[in-house]
Amino acid sequence: MKSRQEVPLWRDVPKESWNDWHWQVAHRITDVETLRLVVSLSDDEASVLEESLHRLRMAITPYYACLIDGDDPRCPIRMQAIPTLAEVHTSPSDFIDPLQEDHYSPVPGLTHRYPDRVILLVTDQCALYCRHCTRRRFAGETDRPLPRKTLIGCLDYLRRTPEVRDVLVTGGDPLLLDDGNLDWILGELRAIPHLEIIRLGTRVPAVLPMRVTADLCRMLARHHPLWLNVHFNHPKEVTAEAAQALERLADAGIPLGNQSVLLKGVNDCPYLFRELNQQLLRHRVRPYYIYQCDLSQGIEHFRTSVGKGVEIIEYLRGHTSGMAVPTFVVDAPGGGGKIPVMPNYVVSRSDRKVLLRNFEGVITTYTEPDDNRSICHGRCSDICARQKSLSQEGLIPLLEGEKLALEPTFLGRRERKRRWS
Repeated sequence: MKSRQEVPLWRDVPKESWNDWHWQVAHRITDVETLRLVVSLSDDEASVLEESLHRLRMAITPYYACLIDGDDPRCPIRMQAIPTLAEVHTSPSDFIDPLQEDHYSPVPGLTHRYPDRVILLVTDQCALYCRHCTRRRFAGETDRPLPRKTLIGCLDYLRRTPEVRDVLVTGGDPLLLDDGNLDWILGELRAIPHLEIIRLGTRVPAVLPMRVTADLCRMLARHHPLWLNVHFNHPKEVTAEAAQALERLADAGIPLGNQSVLLKGVNDCPYLFRELNQQLLRHRVRPYYIYQCDLSQGIEHFRTSVGKGVEIIEYLRGHTSGMAVPTFVVDAPGGGGKIPVMPNYVVSRSDRKVLLRNFEGVITTYTEPDDNRSICHGRCSDICARQKSLSQEGLIPLLEGEKLALEPTFLGRRERKRRWS
């Protein structure tokens, strides 16, 4: 990491300004001319970059720019921050909105895909516009918070939807809101009786750690139970400044998780992920998810095979603490939600025994009980009955014997029968 004194552009910036998150946001690198003062760019690279900016704007905090090796085009920090011509390419498998967040949006600014939880998009502004962004269809479109009128519409929807118990506040990046605005949003959410959990999704500790002030942490602590997921993709992002930001949040009693995106050329290495996750654990951050890169337009060059993610989990299991092993997920195109993809540890099974293998390849047996029928099936307690009444989606009706089959929307034999009738 370079200090600001090593970059002529920021050499004379006072320490007080450098550590002021407002200054950092106001002085983000957003154009090619300024970028060339920080990293080496040929004329060809500069012209290509201009073309890519028509797809997703660029904004790089001076802090994060100092993490870039300006002479290495394969620098993992550079690859996440600086556009390339590859973003202009659209693959046949790409979607504008691969997760159909807009399709499942009952009101502007809110997505309701899962039965009991929603996504609340409070801003389209980020400190850094990551080149692998899955919401690049609107990220940075206005570079400002969602209008208060739109937020009120989201809150009204939540008040009249009692099945929602969990809200993820994201964007953009919710920590780009000022303390007063974010305090108001969290207070309005906390006042809704059926909302049990409020979560925040943010990249700020990795790209703008000076935003995590003592005042911010005190404000967040007033809205417990509050959970916060950060986004670190590479060990180079876990700097002393980032560590201090994480420690402040943890000291405020906020459970921290990390969500990484698997990116070709950036972090597609099991040893790198072990280092990243172990560093995060030292700062009280629990590795939560590794996401397979989504099918958003312009980011195919970042996508690895799904098998690479399985390989990473295979290596982590047994070679580090279980707390450092996240869940590898594919967020299903079309709005199907997160699907965990794991190595197969069940070798075989009979009616009495299960053959299992461990990370070393040792195969062992687990003997099933003689009476292997559950005595629950939704009748064991009031809690069980109440939870069962809340949601009977997916495979649960099949497992509990209430339905015979789940069928596709289009089924050839039904169509043939319809024609016969």
